[in-house]
Amino acid sequence: MKNKNSEDSKEYLSKKSFFDKIVTIYGRNAVLEALEDNSITIYRLHLSDSNRDVAQLERMVSIAKKRDIEILYHNKKELSRISKNSKQDQGVALDIILQHALSEDEFLEKHDSFRVIALDGVHNPQNLGMIIRSCAGGDIDAIIIPTKKSAQITPLVIKSSVGAVFKLPIIKSRNFIKTLENFKTHNSKLFTLSSHATKSYRDEVYPNRTIFILGNESSGVSLEVENISDSSISIPMRRGVESLNVAVTASLLAFI
Repeated sequence: MKNKNSEDSKEYLSKKSFFDKIVTIYGRNAVLEALEDNSITIYRLHLSDSNRDVAQLERMVSIAKKRDIEILYHNKKELSRISKNSKQDQGVALDIILQHALSEDEFLEKHDSFRVIALDGVHNPQNLGMIIRSCAGGDIDAIIIPTKKSAQITPLVIKSSVGAVFKLPIIKSRNFIKTLENFKTHNSKLFTLSSHATKSYRDEVYPNRTIFILGNESSGVSLEVENISDSSISIPMRRGVESLNVAVTASLLAFI
């Protein structure tokens, strides 16, 4: 006899895993550009039922039908809940599937060795986009992005990454500290980047499972993260320059 609770649990986890891959973008130009790009996998197109008939919206609907994308209509309140930005969604939102997004446990199951960059409160979407592009082009196997108090995948991030967001494994973390601790229990070593660290990133020996943690643009890595990290490294600077932009730092680490 089958265990229904077990089956329901598996179905829930499967759905949860799928929806973790969904990123919702908004704004008419951004949505139309995404619809026109056949390399982007799309789940649903959301439209406000109060939208006036204009050529741009008609083209969205036409493309969605040709690509067999589900179209849903909502009132303004429902659409703002989906877009999470009622002031800028312009009555449209689009669910994009990040094919390479996965949970931390899925990632750990698939990789015996890795280099990962984890972002501790990076707020600037352009920085996030450039970090993703560098990591995708370099020797980084995934990027960890907290779902709170951090920049998320938006049209600006997608544009800044020049499409690299669809090529790099992205791990969304609902609890950043617990995610890092989970990696530690799986024999990962955590390195925080700090301008005050005495050891250069060039002189460190990195193990098979390495996590580089980059902090907020102004305040750096949080104290809570510092307390659980294994080591702190720096990028030596000359001529009195204090530090590098976080996206530049990520680029250097991606090509060690």
